[in-house]
Amino acid sequence: MPLLDPQTWQNSQNVQNGRTSPYTVTEPATGDPLGTVVLAGPEGVAPAAEAARAAQTEWARAPHFVRAAVLRRAGDLFSAHADELREWIVRESGSIPGKADFELHVAAQECYEAAALASRPAGQVLPSEAPRLSYTRRVPVGVVGVIAPFNAPLILSIRSVAPALALGNAVVLKPDPRTAVCGGLALAAVFAEAGLPEGLLQVLPGGAETGAALVADPRIPVISFTGSTAAGRAVGEAAGRHLKRAHLELGGNSALIVLEDADLDAVISTAAWGSFFHQGQICMTTGRHLVHASLYEEYVERLAAKADALAVGDPHRAQVHLGPLIDGGQLAKVHGLVEASTAAGAKLAAGGTHENLFYRPTVLAAVDDTTPAYAEEVFGPVAPVRSFTTVDEAAALAAHSTYGLSLGIVTRDPARGLDLAERIPTGIVHINDQTVNDEAVAPFGGVAASGTGARFGGEANLEAFTDVRWTTVRGDVASYPF
Repeated sequence: MPLLDPQTWQNSQNVQNGRTSPYTVTEPATGDPLGTVVLAGPEGVAPAAEAARAAQTEWARAPHFVRAAVLRRAGDLFSAHADELREWIVRESGSIPGKADFELHVAAQECYEAAALASRPAGQVLPSEAPRLSYTRRVPVGVVGVIAPFNAPLILSIRSVAPALALGNAVVLKPDPRTAVCGGLALAAVFAEAGLPEGLLQVLPGGAETGAALVADPRIPVISFTGSTAAGRAVGEAAGRHLKRAHLELGGNSALIVLEDADLDAVISTAAWGSFFHQGQICMTTGRHLVHASLYEEYVERLAAKADALAVGDPHRAQVHLGPLIDGGQLAKVHGLVEASTAAGAKLAAGGTHENLFYRPTVLAAVDDTTPAYAEEVFGPVAPVRSFTTVDEAAALAAHSTYGLSLGIVTRDPARGLDLAERIPTGIVHINDQTVNDEAVAPFGGVAASGTGARFGGEANLEAFTDVRWTTVRGDVASYPF
């Protein structure tokens, strides 16, 4: 029996509340329906949060090895059901199989790393002026609300869900409706088979109104949000009004700096991957190529040739490098930015065309600060290339952005690259690599308009999903002057 059976979705306990009209899960590559899910409306958040809170108390009291065992089993199940889950990721999100495999690998690793969190030291003993034992202890926050996007649906859900559960919390997960299965129902099915007690993971596929209700619900003290900067601002503002923590992982317009000593034979593959992997629909995508003037013309020519050689098509039925954009709205945004850029004077070196949702990898030359596809996050397979003449200019150009998520620097002198990176505000730096990297063991997050700093991974997860409680213990009752 498959892990994900569309016939059972209508009766799933995870979508039993706040039902609205059925929603057709669609394959972007073909437009064909893959199944039907029932979306949760705003009114479904309260009963889901209440059920999660009711289940969380016993879960928090469970021995750490019990929680860890569930997480380890979940990690194993992502591997055991890889063929089925891979097909869903490919068909529902438009991923090529290699990207789907990467998501499955990271999902398993997130579960294994989360299992180790369950037994991490929970606090520290403190000195005290009084005759007493004084210590801190990390305690679960209770219920964590997770709002996840469509672009890497499994990773961007599991990286919050797994550590939150391991640390003794319950979770209410709202995946994007466009990837309700591989970003939501797949997690519910995996954790159910792994033995997670009923009620601890509530999955509510829904729209923006459902997300707003999640942020506002008083039973949910912590929100983990991944999405656009505009939506993240709204989430952060609402969370502040309700005096709850919001961990925001937002957009980016990351730069790849290619210094004059770079090896172009090696760098073009790296550069193309940074801009075109998963059709550029990744927050860390290389959105700005900053290339030394001595290499600029050849770099543009070779990157354009690479783009023209890449195959674009249905990733489920053909071996391709790029699949479809997620939907017509994203297509209109990407193509609109490319057209506005060429109208503003940018040179179209490759791409700029599409067939249905299949957008050709695109290279833009002669860009500047006023070029829309250079100045804004495109979230599509577009590589704007700009030249610089000095390291000072490169640092200034890279730093001149409202975003600060990821940075790549290519040079034969790694120490020089590290020195340059110190001058550019960013949450992530890769020397001699492009900007798209992710590992379950590493902290992840950006600065400025890219989010509220490093979240996900190790100590960051402890900070995100627990509260610090101070406790003192005396042998006798304390006495006071009155």
